Amino acid sequence: MSPITILLVVVGYFALLLLISYVTSRKADNKAFFVGNKQSPWYVVAFGMVGASLSGVTFISVPGWVKAIDFTYLQMVLGYMLGYIVVANILLPLYYRLNLTSIYTYLDGRFGRVSYKTGASFFLLSRTIGASFRLFLMANVLQITVFDAWNIPFFLTVLLTILLIWLYTFKGGIKTIVWTDTLQTLFMLLAVGVSIYLIMDKLNLTASGLYQVISESDYSSVFVFDDWHSKQNFFKQFFTGAFITIVMTGLDQDMMQKNLSCKNLAEAKKNMYWYGFAFIPANFLFLILGALLLIFAQHEGIAIPDRGDDLFPLLATQHLGPLVSVFFLIGLMAAAYSSADSALTSLTTSFTVDILGADEKDEAATRKLRFRSHLLFSFLLLAVILIFRAINDDSVIAAIFTIAGYTYGPLLGLYAFGLFTKLNVKDKWVPVVAIVSPIICYFIKEIVMVKFGIPIGFELLMVNGAITFIGLWAIRRK
Repeated sequence: MSPITILLVVVGYFALLLLISYVTSRKADNKAFFVGNKQSPWYVVAFGMVGASLSGVTFISVPGWVKAIDFTYLQMVLGYMLGYIVVANILLPLYYRLNLTSIYTYLDGRFGRVSYKTGASFFLLSRTIGASFRLFLMANVLQITVFDAWNIPFFLTVLLTILLIWLYTFKGGIKTIVWTDTLQTLFMLLAVGVSIYLIMDKLNLTASGLYQVISESDYSSVFVFDDWHSKQNFFKQFFTGAFITIVMTGLDQDMMQKNLSCKNLAEAKKNMYWYGFAFIPANFLFLILGALLLIFAQHEGIAIPDRGDDLFPLLATQHLGPLVSVFFLIGLMAAAYSSADSALTSLTTSFTVDILGADEKDEAATRKLRFRSHLLFSFLLLAVILIFRAINDDSVIAAIFTIAGYTYGPLLGLYAFGLFTKLNVKDKWVPVVAIVSPIICYFIKEIVMVKFGIPIGFELLMVNGAITFIGLWAIRRK
């Protein structure tokens, strides 16, 4: 696929997003930006949230995981469903009862101002790093496939990418995001479906043949019950999946902002149930694609790359023909931007409301703060992406991304302590507990691995939350 073709696809894609932004952002005020005037149809929100959850990292990584872990990722996906049920029945009723714009406002009333700022700050740190990392991957693909051929520097590629996201989100905010994410989810799932169909065609497979060839392959294992040392053990994966959902959906302003734009609690719950259910077949499609990519590579005698993340890009751009290349690019953009645009909006919302106190100001002052915050985080995302590029070390970048993941543990502990106890805490000591807890978790992970040879993966989130809970109990008020 030529750079001109890629550029035309990118321009056409963003033209469509800008058109949606123009239609949805007319007469948009602060309430429209923050909560979509609470008029978002629940089924549109549910469908769009699938794409926002399946980021560019997922689009590339999940198919690549099949080589290493077969279909065992489905164990975690099943756990996600349990998490969505918890979010729908415990957290959403709380947020709607308190009529929140930012979900971290709950911490202000429950514990105090310092706890509130601490929770919001941890979200801002984690989401900024996470969104930057995902956009870095997308910008890197554009740089390699298009802009390197024209000698355009990476800085301009990133600047253009973020500028386009800023243009279609700065006015309508969540009111626009609900609809653009729906379109991007459609594009992403279409890209995966078309890729599967075209690979099946190259391998002369029918639907029944697809089932047979995958079930007879080395990649069909789903459940692991007998090996407690394995990261893929069912119970580790299932309950980790549930807690990841509770924290990274239920305690994440990015994901909850869409839910809070629904008309009422009943519709928000329907959105959560259907979104959770749709997440299972969506991830199953990615795993099928991964298995097919591996089978195709073996069939054609193509060397399988060592890094799983390279599998889909390599085959899509070099071995599966121009049509798959086009859909790969569309799917990658849809996955990356549906995550990045909502992240930018939620970062703006949280910083404006939680840090700058916009809920205490009038409409004009809030609009000015919101506009400046939107610009600030656009430039901050640009800066972090360029830092990733300067580091140019996969292991270091992965470590930074992992550190960002540690910041969700204190949020889990804070909300669990607030919801399931009636105790209050010494508010000024909460930041200390929130900072110390991830540090302790890091050493626990290293010690358990060195002493016992047991790898700890995402389940460390639960340990992190438990340590925060214990720390809050230690600083409770008599």
